[in-house]
Amino acid sequence: MSKFSVIIAAAGKSTRFKDEHFKKPFVRLDQKAVWLYSVERFLNRDDVCQVILVVAAEDREEFLSRFGPNVAILGIDVVEGGQQRADSVQNALAKVDEAAEFVAVHDAARPCVTDEEIEAVFVAAQKSGAAILATPVSSTIKEVEKGVVKGTVPRSNKYLAQTPQVFRRADLEQAYAARGARQPTDEAELMEASGHAVTVVKGSPLNIKITTKRDLKLAKSILKSMPPPKLDAPAHPFADGDMWR
Repeated sequence: MSKFSVIIAAAGKSTRFKDEHFKKPFVRLDQKAVWLYSVERFLNRDDVCQVILVVAAEDREEFLSRFGPNVAILGIDVVEGGQQRADSVQNALAKVDEAAEFVAVHDAARPCVTDEEIEAVFVAAQKSGAAILATPVSSTIKEVEKGVVKGTVPRSNKYLAQTPQVFRRADLEQAYAARGARQPTDEAELMEASGHAVTVVKGSPLNIKITTKRDLKLAKSILKSMPPPKLDAPAHPFADGDMWR
């Protein structure tokens, strides 16, 4: 069985979330913080040998003071991020377990990914070496400049990338080592630039990325319709789940 290390990216600035107290991965969603939902989806898999959570350096102390018991119980690693997403993922790559043949990168702010979607993209990556979840664009795309439509972009063959994105570890490490000053918005972009073919696994529009506070209500509704992950240990050690609210 191939082993996977999972990197959960939670070091972003959350600029569009516009909360003066919390960044979006750490805000409470129903009974627990957003990042916990994302982490839990991977902990029930026999092929996952490691989960790494990447947090911003300025958040690390407060994060551990609030969520230290969760980190200990779940057995996850916490790594400090960098200035941009790619810097953060590269920091995490340096801490990947040697037993991992594949690396999956997932946004902490995507708590609604399903077990079935994770399984599908993991299987695809083992076959091709690189795979991502993505959904086909269904709406008409307009190119806009200063609030004025400049043209209509053909939507055929256009997809919206999601996470998790899964790659053979050696290939991803080589792509990051060769990136130079490039700041890709996702790992697939780096792999593409390195000449690797990236397989697309059709995802779901419900695998939303929380960007604004309105997204929390939608995510709450989606999560209520999903079966909870099966865990060997409780995700949060306090009965009321009242953490970082």
